[in-house]
Amino acid sequence: MPRNPRNPVGIFGVPMDLGQDRRGVDMGPSAIRYARLEDAIEELGYPVTDLGNAGVPIPELIESDESVRHLDAVRSVCEEVSGRAGAVVSEGLFPIFLGGDHSISIGTVSGVAGSSGGRTGVIWLDAHADFNLPETSPSGNIHGMPLATLAGMGPADLVEIGGPGASVRPEDIVLIGLRSVDLEERNLLREAGVRAYTMKEIDAYGVARVVRQAMKYLSHVDRVHLSFDLDVLDPEIAPGVGTPVRGGLTYREAHLVMELINEADVVTSLDVVEVNPILDVRNGTASLAVELVGSLLGRRIIDLPV
Repeated sequence: MPRNPRNPVGIFGVPMDLGQDRRGVDMGPSAIRYARLEDAIEELGYPVTDLGNAGVPIPELIESDESVRHLDAVRSVCEEVSGRAGAVVSEGLFPIFLGGDHSISIGTVSGVAGSSGGRTGVIWLDAHADFNLPETSPSGNIHGMPLATLAGMGPADLVEIGGPGASVRPEDIVLIGLRSVDLEERNLLREAGVRAYTMKEIDAYGVARVVRQAMKYLSHVDRVHLSFDLDVLDPEIAPGVGTPVRGGLTYREAHLVMELINEADVVTSLDVVEVNPILDVRNGTASLAVELVGSLLGRRIIDLPV
C-alpha cells in the first residue's frame, strides 16, 4: 500500500468536447482507460471501481449560442457530473474524473465542494488560466472559463451548478504552470486574488519550491481538488492535448509535482483532462497521464525511509 493510503478509487469518465472547437478530447477517457489506468492503480493496492461515463450529446446535433458556445449542453452535462461527483464522495471513494475538455471541472469541482461542509481548495495544473468570462473570451469556448465560473464569476447558468454562489473562493485557488494567459484574464486573476505560479517562477526557483509554497498556501482548507490538464506538460512529451503550448513541464518535473503533492497528503479528488488521441503518437500522452496518476497515488522509484 502507498505510504499515504486513501479511500478506494472511483473512476468516472466525461467524454465531452463541447467546451472547445477542436474535436478529439471526447475520446480522452477511452484513451486513458486503454492505457491501463485501472491496472496501474490496483498495482498500488487501491480497490478500483469504474463508474462508467456521463451522457454527452454529439456537438453536430445541437445548436450553439453565439457568445458562449454550447452553453445549454455544457450546463446539462455538468449538472449530471456534479451530482455524480457528490455521490462518489459520499460513498467514500477517491474520485478520478477523466475528460474531456476542462469545462468538465465545473461539474466535478462543484460536486465535490458541495458534498460536505468546509472549504475546498483547488490546484489547477494548466498552461492556461481558464479564467475568462463570456465578455472577455476571444473564442466563446467554455473550456477557457471553468475556473472563473467555479469562483462565482462565470455565466450564471454555470455558476449555480451544485448550489447557489461560488463553488470555491478565489483565495483558495492555486494555478501552476501558466504560460498562455489572455490580457483580460491577467486583470481578472489579479482582481480576484488568485495565487498563480507561471513557468517563470518554476524556471527561476524550481518546481519543488513552487509546489511546497502552494501546499503551504492551501494549508487552511478542508480538502483539495487537483485539476490536471495535460497541456501543462511540454508538447515534446505530451503532443496529444487539446491546446498545446511550448515550454511546459518536463517529464521529471511533472513526476516531481505529483510526488510532492502525494507526500503532502492533501488531495481528495482529481481531474485528468484534455487528452486528445487524434493528435497523439501511439497513445503516449494517455500513457504518461497514467504514469503521473500513479505518482500522485504513491508510486515510488524505491520505497526507502527518508
